[in-house]
Amino acid sequence: MRIVIAEDDALLRAGLELLLRAESLDVVAATPDAEAFLAAVDEHRPDVAIVDVRMPPSHTDEGIRAAVEARRRQPGLAVLVLSAYVEQAFATELLAHGAARLGYLLKERVGRVEEFLDALHRVAAGGTAVDPDVVAQLFARSRPDTRLERLTPRERDVLALMAEGLGNAAVATRLVVTEGAVHKHIRSIFAKLDLTPADEVDRRVAAVLHYLEKS
Repeated sequence: MRIVIAEDDALLRAGLELLLRAESLDVVAATPDAEAFLAAVDEHRPDVAIVDVRMPPSHTDEGIRAAVEARRRQPGLAVLVLSAYVEQAFATELLAHGAARLGYLLKERVGRVEEFLDALHRVAAGGTAVDPDVVAQLFARSRPDTRLERLTPRERDVLALMAEGLGNAAVATRLVVTEGAVHKHIRSIFAKLDLTPADEVDRRVAAVLHYLEKS
């Protein structure tokens, strides 16, 4: 796995390099700003990019825009975004532009090495990884929605785990139920959120988006 890092904090950038190389992963470049990051993507054609949301010069959304541009230049590039805070706009935008090969983690998750590496590998393999703390904070700020109120507590639990990027088997394991039960809950969620098989969208992504955007 070839990785490019974009992180302006020198200590965190060095720490990520050491951690990943200790796991025998190939860090081909570690850059301090968006411009250097995009140059590294062009040069090295990495498999995965780890990108800080806020980078110089304005420390607002340079990382987001750089990640979008990197995926435009290299379609299919896996991107794992790191943020110090819950950035609501990007959390929803992340999924709105397609959930495959994308992840969103709070920086504190890097210290939980096993969870961080699991998210990295999940994204690299084509999946999605959304920090559970991000999901929890967005859910806590959710506005009332008549369709969401149709969901049972267990269906909300299933949808929360879907928002983390977990597949049906992983959701079943986390909730200690059968995979068949998870399938039934998801079918019920789709029905209650008025998402039909005829919709020209990924119903799983649409359901998660509907939940997250109500904040």
